[in-house]
Amino acid sequence: MSKTVVHVLRHGEVHNPDRILYGRLPGFRLSELGVQMAKAAAQGLAERTVVHVVASPLERAQQTAEPIAAQFGLPVGVDERLIESANWFEGKKVSPGDGSFRDPRNWWVLRDPMTPSWGEAYRVIAERMFAALHAARIAAEGREAVLVSHQLPIWTLRRYVERKRLWHDPRRRQCGLASLTSFHFDGAKVVGIGYSEPAAHLIAMSPTARTAKGA
Repeated sequence: MSKTVVHVLRHGEVHNPDRILYGRLPGFRLSELGVQMAKAAAQGLAERTVVHVVASPLERAQQTAEPIAAQFGLPVGVDERLIESANWFEGKKVSPGDGSFRDPRNWWVLRDPMTPSWGEAYRVIAERMFAALHAARIAAEGREAVLVSHQLPIWTLRRYVERKRLWHDPRRRQCGLASLTSFHFDGAKVVGIGYSEPAAHLIAMSPTARTAKGA
């Protein structure tokens, strides 16, 4: 059987001075530091056999994919299945400790953390991401592919593949900015999952790295 690797990359830091949950809103691009993170991710993949690069349609993901695609002389494909999850709080300022989750006006939206009730169902996210993962595996069979997506979809995909419950504590996600979650295939079967942070030295410089919204 052929051995294939699909790297699922989270985009770099986003310019978001108003600190809102930007979700799928257009116009949110990488910050200057985020551009450097994208370049670091490309450097981290320089010795790999990447033959396929695809990204979420959102600007920050497309930007993150560009230096990788350029490095390998490839176009950046678009896959809608890699897009950020839908969220009722999109466009709002929401963060732990700001009182948003204690506001009675939001309680109905927050009633079910296991689905979740405030956004796209984890199961739906997992299934679309899993389909995108296998499409990339087929396209890069025997070599390597890179998919650029967003924190929640990537973490949900990982938990789905690992057969873990999909609802989780967001504070415990292992999915830093410009990080790589790498799925190793033997044929069509996932035989291992790796994780690396090629932009770790830059994440340490980001004041919003641990609280980035709509990532």
